[in-house]
Parts: sequence; C-alpha cells; structure tokens
Amino acid sequence: MSALTLAARDSSTMIRRQLKRLLRYPSMTVQLVVTPVIILLLFVYVLGGTLGQGLGGGRGAYADYVVPGILLMAVATAATGTAVMVATDMTEGIVARFRTMRISRASVLTGHVVGSVVQQVCGMAVLVGVALAIGFRPNATVLEWFAAAGLLVLFALAVTWLAVALGLRAQTPEAASNAPMPLILLPFLGSGFVPTDSMPTALRWFADYQPFTPIMETVRGLLLGTPIGGSAAQALAWCAGTAVLSFLWARRAFDRA
Repeated sequence: MSALTLAARDSSTMIRRQLKRLLRYPSMTVQLVVTPVIILLLFVYVLGGTLGQGLGGGRGAYADYVVPGILLMAVATAATGTAVMVATDMTEGIVARFRTMRISRASVLTGHVVGSVVQQVCGMAVLVGVALAIGFRPNATVLEWFAAAGLLVLFALAVTWLAVALGLRAQTPEAASNAPMPLILLPFLGSGFVPTDSMPTALRWFADYQPFTPIMETVRGLLLGTPIGGSAAQALAWCAGTAVLSFLWARRAFDRA
C-alpha cells in the first residue's frame, strides 16, 4: 500500500474510534446540543418581542435574525468539548501508545476533527429544526441552503482545528475547557444578536471587523435574502486562513508533545 492509502486507512480507524467514543459518552454531545437550543428559546421568547421591534418586526423577525449567530455559537461551544477530548488523550497516555504503533500520526488528529465536525453538524441540524418550529422562516433556494451549509461546515472545520491546537497546548483537560471560551463570546460582540450599528463606536468597530461577523452576515444573507456585499469573501478568507494556520499549529504542537 502507498503511504497515502495507509494514512487514509488509519484515519478512518481513528474516525470510527472518535464516533464510538461520542456514542459511548453522550452526555457532552447532549450538552453541546441543548445549550444553544436553550439560548435560542431564551432570546426569542424572553427578548424577541422587544428586540424584534427594533428590527421592524416582532418575535418572528428576531427569530430570523438571531439564528445565524446561535449557529456559530453552537460550533464555538462544541470546540470546548473537542479541546477537552484532545487534552484528555494527551494526558492519559493513549497518544503515547499510538506513537509506538505503525500508524499515521496525522490520523490521530484527523479522527478528532472529523468526529467533532460530525457532532457539530448534527447539533446545527437540531438547532435549525427547533428554530423552524418556533418561527424561523428562511426564504432560501436549495442552492442557497447548500451554500450556507457549506460555509457552516467550513467554519466548523476551522474552529475544530483551532480547538485541537488549544487542546494540545493545554497542560490539563481543565485548562483545555477554558481555552476556547472567548470564541463563545464573539457572536455577542458581533452582529449575532443585534445589528452592529446600534453599538457604541469603539465596540461597533470591533464588531464589524472581527471574524464571526462576516460569516454571520453571509449565512443570514443566504438564508434570508439580506444584502451580503463583501461579507462572503471575508467569511471564506477567515475560515480558510483559520483552518490552515490552526492545522499547522496543531501539527507542530503534536510533533513536539
């Protein structure tokens, strides 16, 4: 077999290991799915009436506006679980055992990344289903749905590689659980919950230029028909750049560990 074939085989084995691990310990998956759903329900039913009036509508208008931000928050929340699992593998000795075996080193990290992305896609599907049930009404075509889904998967891939790198750098699983926390705050400090033009000048500048805002605006535009402008190119650039740099950081940290 060629080196590429062996790496693909080893990666598929590690992906199965990670998926079985998620099924065997479902509590974290349930938590990562339930938390964004609860946040969605709280914002739509507690604050949606008032905030929706500022958008020129009511609770339904606010449900349309807030869903893209909570989708990104769901991905950022899942990054915490990924970082913890990577740090646990590194500290419990299983990775040291893998190093003694004739397997591709890249497959260990690939298993974590693919397993986490599958988990996040399932969580986002549940979140969209709940959103549709409470009044989310996108007007996207099939092609626009696929484009939005593709961007969200690319974003999940980028954030997951970043979480893997943070988990590798953490000394303990407890420290790894805190490292991705700033990612969860970025939708709040962007256009995830309110338009940025309602913010003070300094905060509005940060909100307009931080990486989550163009991604949320692009998803919102694809699903709801709002103007996208240059947000799509910025979103793709942020996702691709974060994915590549995080992959390189994770590979270097894994080789040094």
